[in-house]
Amino acid sequence: MTEINEPDTTQENVFVARQPIFDRSEKPWGYELLHRESATAMTANVTDDEAATRAVIADGVSLAMEGLPSERRRVLINFPEELLLTGAAFALPKDGCVVEILETVSPTPEVLDALKELKKAGYMLAMDDYCGETDLKPFLDIVDIVKVDILGLDNDPEKIKEVYAPLAVKNVITLAEKVEDNEIYTMLRDMGFDLFQGFFFSKPHIVPGKKLSSNQMSKLQLLRELGREDFELKEIANILKADPSLSFRLFRHINSVGFGLVNKVDTLDRAVVIMGQRAIAQWLRTAIMSDLNPAPKAGELVFLSVQRAKFLEMLAVHTGISTQTNPDSFFVIGLFSLLDSMLGIRMKELLENLPLNDTISCTLEGSCPEHTLLKLAHSFEHGYWADTDKRIKDLNIDRRTVDSLYVEARTWAQRALAG
Repeated sequence: MTEINEPDTTQENVFVARQPIFDRSEKPWGYELLHRESATAMTANVTDDEAATRAVIADGVSLAMEGLPSERRRVLINFPEELLLTGAAFALPKDGCVVEILETVSPTPEVLDALKELKKAGYMLAMDDYCGETDLKPFLDIVDIVKVDILGLDNDPEKIKEVYAPLAVKNVITLAEKVEDNEIYTMLRDMGFDLFQGFFFSKPHIVPGKKLSSNQMSKLQLLRELGREDFELKEIANILKADPSLSFRLFRHINSVGFGLVNKVDTLDRAVVIMGQRAIAQWLRTAIMSDLNPAPKAGELVFLSVQRAKFLEMLAVHTGISTQTNPDSFFVIGLFSLLDSMLGIRMKELLENLPLNDTISCTLEGSCPEHTLLKLAHSFEHGYWADTDKRIKDLNIDRRTVDSLYVEARTWAQRALAG
């Protein structure tokens, strides 16, 4: 069984979630960094201590950017008024870091001067939660990105057009935030918005009558076989021998620096034995998931699924839930939890085509106690810190442990999907 390391609690960790921002081609453009400043913070409050906040933001940026390709290394970071006025943003690298002006900031002469200094230094500026407020219009002559709060405008096309129209003639990038579903996204894209952020990327776009393709079905069947406790390593090696792409990726994975092998592995049989039954099953599931849907947007869902899978697996061990249920089941739960969004097929129909054990099925459907771990993962990923802390308390697990496991899961996912 693969060892799960105890999190290091001797040092202060940085706790971040990141929400992707997509362009008009549904390719990831960058991320908004959602963070809280310490293991004891109940919200994402960054105004308590300037020096500590600088350190948190700087470390959080490094963590958020780790593993990202260069074309996506853009991170939006929320700044309240105090930190704008004290110049905390200058602690951040200007390449890839976007200073986001919180909606609570007023365009006073002092704030506008501070923003002009940032612009002069080469920083990109974004304005958060704009709904057409007259008193915020002085920001429009300075910022590079205007984030329009779609929910704040009640998803009303006429209200949105009224706010968008004057922005369209300005030299700014328009970003629609809080986009809840594909219907709203399509309407905003047709209207002319440049960038999009929200839950639309993780909510399934169901096409009536859509069926799984034979290629998708075979991959799901392979995933099902990998879920069997008695599968043979020799059989796995044979599967890999029939798939040159998977074989190449496995060699690249196992020969990476992370494994620390003295000699390169050059046979599939040896690669499979070195990794072991559980590790090879997890890696194969991850690789297969990344092949299910080649769309750019799906890549974010694959990363989130893999990160969530490892997070849930480790949570199951630390909460003791794994004493009744194999922790591997929670890896599968996390991995499959966004399949409906990736494939555009209802979860109920997927489960009918992919018979799983009762714990996995009822957790994915939300009808059993184990679903609470899935809810915790969802809260953390979206930066719902109050809800996250409530669920942590209900599970009677140390908050610092959960935060550390989340960071460890992200690192694991980045390595698993590298290249």
